[in-house]
Order: sequence, then C-alpha cells, then structure tokens
Amino acid sequence: MAAVESMVVEDTKPPEKPVDREKTCPLLLRVFCSTGRHNSTAEYARGNVPQNELQIYTWQDATLRELTSLVKEVNPETRRKGTYFDFALVYPDNRTPAYRMREIGITCSGQKGTDDDKTLSQAKFCIGDYIDISITPPNRMPPPPLMRRQQHFNNNRSY
Repeated sequence: MAAVESMVVEDTKPPEKPVDREKTCPLLLRVFCSTGRHNSTAEYARGNVPQNELQIYTWQDATLRELTSLVKEVNPETRRKGTYFDFALVYPDNRTPAYRMREIGITCSGQKGTDDDKTLSQAKFCIGDYIDISITPPNRMPPPPLMRRQQHFNNNRSY
C-alpha cells in the first residue's frame, strides 16, 4: 500500500501597492442605493441606470468601510447602529448586451466586519462598473451570510 501525503498550501497574493492620493487622479464611482434589496440588473439595461444615484470621487484602494462612511454622510437614516450595507458590483456582460451583478461584501454600522477593509481593487472593480448597495435598517432582518448568497451570482467575470 502506498503512503499518501497531503499538504496545505496557503494562497497568498502579493500586497497591494498603496495609491498615492496626492498624485493619483480619483475615479468617478457611480453608486446606486436601495432599501432592503438590490436594484435589478434590468434597471441598468440599454444605457439606463436606477434613479437613486450617488456619485463619489475615490480611488481603487477605497475600502467598503470608506464607501459606507460616504453613504452615511449623505443619507442620515443609514447612520443608525446595526444598519447593513450589502455591496454588489454591476458590470457589463461581455457575451450579451446586459449587465451582471456580483456581491462583493457586507458592512454594518457600528460593528467591525470581515469585509470592512476589502478594496475596490480586491473586488476586481473596473472603471465604468457600478456599485449597487442594498441598505437594511437595524429594525429589519439582517442579510443572510454573503457566502450563501453568492451562489446566485456569477463569481467569475469574463474578460
């Protein structure tokens, strides 16, 4: 009988180079917020976008926590502790004239979370993509864990 050996290999990525925000021009991030649900990808079809647009100038190293803070600045009802922000990337599908949506993380007002420090770059954001945020107030049921819901979204972007 042959001996079987197993080895655990950690998938390490090279650390991201920080963006020099003094020397690098920011990008325009178009964010669409909705209460309790994500906007439908159909709302992004044929050159249209949902009505609830927030325009943010930021950089590829912006974190989901940073974006949460910016949304809270302009939307006072989202400042309550326990408000969930469910982020999704909306991008054009290269195979059809439609858009696809992929969840990238969840933050919560007043609580530290595992996705707080995820950057746009780590989420594979490309200039021209949109960010769609489902905002769930604290008096409602929090969103289910991100891993379970990603089964409903395309996790691999085609280039």
